[in-house]
Amino acid sequence: MHEYPDETILTQEIVLHWAEKGKDEHVNGLVRRITPVRQLTKYMNSIGIDAYLIPTGIPGKQIRYVPHIYTDQELQAFFAEIDQCSVSPYSPARHLIIPVFFRLLYCCGLRSSEARLLTVEDVDLEIGKLTIRQSKGNKDRNVLLSEELLALCRIYHSKISLIFPDRIAFFPNQWGNYYNKCLIDFWFHLFWDKTDIANSSGNPPRVHDFRHSFAVKRLNLWVQEGKDLNAYLPYLSMYLGHAHFTETDYYLHFVPEFFPLFKEKTLEKGANLIPEVKHGE
Repeated sequence: MHEYPDETILTQEIVLHWAEKGKDEHVNGLVRRITPVRQLTKYMNSIGIDAYLIPTGIPGKQIRYVPHIYTDQELQAFFAEIDQCSVSPYSPARHLIIPVFFRLLYCCGLRSSEARLLTVEDVDLEIGKLTIRQSKGNKDRNVLLSEELLALCRIYHSKISLIFPDRIAFFPNQWGNYYNKCLIDFWFHLFWDKTDIANSSGNPPRVHDFRHSFAVKRLNLWVQEGKDLNAYLPYLSMYLGHAHFTETDYYLHFVPEFFPLFKEKTLEKGANLIPEVKHGE
């Protein structure tokens, strides 16, 4: 820290100065900034080096982020725009990749990195299966495609193979390598802005919200079909690649807000399905 250039000990003054919330800093960002320092001081004390340990409760709990759940109108408008993607002189396959890439995110609930890093070998176009390798938690999993999405991927593969016949990446950039996250975000905002949807509800939409929307809408469909969510939730958890069921339970808090029918039907079956959330969690 530049304010204490000659200090060699993590004193209370230094540590608490670091733990101060910056101007316009979000509490979640502060938590992420403080956590490594807290762990470092714990380790230093364990090996006999004096260091001030940030007390429990500073800076408080993270604020639960409420994802943007896309409406059918928003999805239709967005996909209509990406279907009009023009040929780029800088990226010969961009107009083929973008419509398929974003449909894969939404229809399969993939993380952006999982779609970006797919290889040709990871996509089985015979049976319609994606092999997601070393994703979050360093776990592999299989994701099955719907018939419509499989047909779209087959058409895409046949067309892009004419441009990149020996490619490794399923979605190759102009050099045949993998796209980076920044460009995916750029594409999203480029086409989202063209929809002229200015009054979307909730937080501003992001690429990762396609995954959230997939999960929430899948839960709602199961409720409409009369499925037992206690039995089906583990399947959704495995499909999404969650390490723990609690990660999937997270979506149960958002479904009633967007689909009132969900709350009505689940209340009929028992109030314990939707867990209580304490204020600030």
